[in-house]
Order: sequence, then C-alpha cells, then structure tokens
Amino acid sequence: MNEPRILIVDDESDLRLLMTTALSKEGFTHIATAGTIQEGWEQFNSFSPDLILLDIMLPDGEGYDLCRKIREVSHIPILFLSAKSDESDKIVGLAIGGDDYITKPFSPKEVAFRVKAQLRRAGYSESQEQTEKVLAVGPFTIDHSKTVVTKNGVALELTAKEIGLMASFLQHPNQILSKETLFERVWGEDFFGADNTLMVHIRRLREKIEDNPSKPIFITTVKGLGYKFSDKG
Repeated sequence: MNEPRILIVDDESDLRLLMTTALSKEGFTHIATAGTIQEGWEQFNSFSPDLILLDIMLPDGEGYDLCRKIREVSHIPILFLSAKSDESDKIVGLAIGGDDYITKPFSPKEVAFRVKAQLRRAGYSESQEQTEKVLAVGPFTIDHSKTVVTKNGVALELTAKEIGLMASFLQHPNQILSKETLFERVWGEDFFGADNTLMVHIRRLREKIEDNPSKPIFITTVKGLGYKFSDKG
C-alpha cells in the first residue's frame, strides 16, 4: 500500500517547515512544498499529491485559482489555510471545491488531525494501510496518481465528482454504501438536503459506465439503504 502524499502550498517558508514537522510527527513521510501558484501546479503534476494544504494569499495570485484548476482534473482533498476569517471567504473556498477552511493562526497539531480526517473520507485508513495507486475491480480500473478511470482498458470521460464516486465504489465492491457516506466522501460535506444532487450525479455516472443506464448492472439502488457497486456486472 502507498502512503499518502501531501503538498503544502504557502509563501511563508517558516510555516511550510512548521507544518512539515507537525505532519512528520503524525507519521506522514511523503511531503512536498511550494511557495507560489505556479510551483504548486508544477508539484501537483509531478508529485501527484493525495491531499493539498493551500494558502489563499500567494505572491502570484490567490489559492482559489489553483483550486479551480486542480478541480478540473482531480477530486483530492484541498484544505485552505488563510488569515481571512470572514464567513464569506470561507463560503467561497468551500463553494469552489475546498474540503476544509482553516484560519490562521492555527495549531499545527489541529491541522494534522484535520488532514487525517480528510484522508479517511477519501478512503485512507488511520493505520496507514493506504489505497493502492492503481485499483482494478471487474472491468474497471482507477489510477489515483492520474485520476483516470478505465472500463475494459478504455478511459472514461468523468468529472471530478464522478471519479470520486467511482473511487468510493471500487474501494468497496459488493457493499452497500449509504447516500450519506457517499456524499461525505466525495463532497466533504454533510448529506442533509443533498439527495437530489447525489441522484443526478449517480444518473450521469451510470450513463457513462452502464451499457443500459435504465437497467444498471454495476451501480444498483438498494431501496432505503443506498447504492451498491457490483464487480461482476
């Protein structure tokens, strides 16, 4: 199993060192850092992180811009670090795809535990028995390092949220996953009031992976409980 890779994007070198030290003490050994949006994007593509700690105020722009860029190709957890404490700033950060928003000054240990919480939601266990980079279930494979899902060797054109749903399903084949669990894993938010959002995404995902979306054989609805992914099809 692979240990999670964490990317810290912040223009303060002292803070990068502080967070690297704090995360190392919690058992995280694969950590990369960047001080600008450009460096962050380059590290994202070369280092293939599983989670990003992202400052908002950077020398060459706002972290929001990097978040939007990453969200076009990946569903990995993004935790904003910011000196901005206004509610409107937090809402913007979460609305564009951030999974958490941590206001400076903060406790490095608290950030480390929030990192662990987000990794658990993304499918990583507390014991560091991590999800393999390439996972194959039935005719499907998911390459976490490239965030690519294939069916019978052919790449599927999926959105970040659809990739997130497939990752959850492939990690738990033939198991019933509740709507609450799926939504919290993929959206990083409480499920309350989001039933329609999840249903729409499941329907669109079925249209891309099922031979007959109206009679799905891979993603089936278990009435009153949630959804189950079959590795047989």
